Amino acid sequence: MTLLSLFARAAAPLALLVGTPAIAETQTAPAAEAAAATKPAPTPIKAKPALWKVSDRDTTIYLFGTVHVLPEGIEWFDKRIAKAFDASDLLVTEIRMDKAGEAELVKLTQSKGLLPPGTTLRSLLTPDQVATYSAAMAKIGFPPEAFDPLKPWLAGLTLGLLPLTQQGYSPESGVEKVLLARAPQKQTGALETAEFQLGIFDGMTREAQIAFLIEAADGVDEVKPTLDRMVAEWVKGDAEALAAVMNEGMSDPAVAEALLYSRNANWAEWIDTRLDTPGTVFIAVGAGHLAGDKSVQVFLRERGIKTKRVK
Repeated sequence: MTLLSLFARAAAPLALLVGTPAIAETQTAPAAEAAAATKPAPTPIKAKPALWKVSDRDTTIYLFGTVHVLPEGIEWFDKRIAKAFDASDLLVTEIRMDKAGEAELVKLTQSKGLLPPGTTLRSLLTPDQVATYSAAMAKIGFPPEAFDPLKPWLAGLTLGLLPLTQQGYSPESGVEKVLLARAPQKQTGALETAEFQLGIFDGMTREAQIAFLIEAADGVDEVKPTLDRMVAEWVKGDAEALAAVMNEGMSDPAVAEALLYSRNANWAEWIDTRLDTPGTVFIAVGAGHLAGDKSVQVFLRERGIKTKRVK
């Protein structure tokens, strides 16, 4: 599975990691400063991302596929989404993405994502791996030592995030952030915890973490172009085309099972159970979870629950 497939499909904390102390310090690099320079406002893009719902006699649950980081200028909160969102009593995201959730993520990143004192990231790499990693760091404007305190998995995620934030993508423009800002008093919930999601990465073997980091380094030039392609399909609401782009690099069944399929099955169970409680719920999760084989909708269908596309 490529880094971008993982990023777009797997975990909401990735969109918040740029705000953690371990990573925020790197934003002072020249490349980051250049990216922060004033730019002309982009021409607005009218989007119509996919929205589904499941319902019974007294419960309606909307399923909205999100992109956790987006460039400015994409207008996606249309009448369909506004009607569903405003009618909902509860907003459910993958993890808590409010201020309290961010604070929790900072603590978790510090406890899970940093190497022990006296150990550096580069000390874990072979000379060839150091060369690959250093070349990628140079491309995004950082010295190789910048990520020395980070475990390989966190360094890999950061290498996947920074090219995006440097080139116009922002967590603040991400769907979940926008939804939370539109209704700050709305009741919120989460399908998982940040500790669980970060634990998926932190639980990888040292060898797997390093392989993940080197894959991120090798693909640093492709991060933004690949996400651009994904966002283009999301904007059109073409779930199948979006799934096709995301599936291009999915080569490890074990990773796909851990990051996607088992979680989709768990979320389908959550929805099945929630249908027993009257009310209206708006679920916003990464768009890849609602597209392709073994999506949330597929697992719902196996439970005899039909999903309907909201036009």
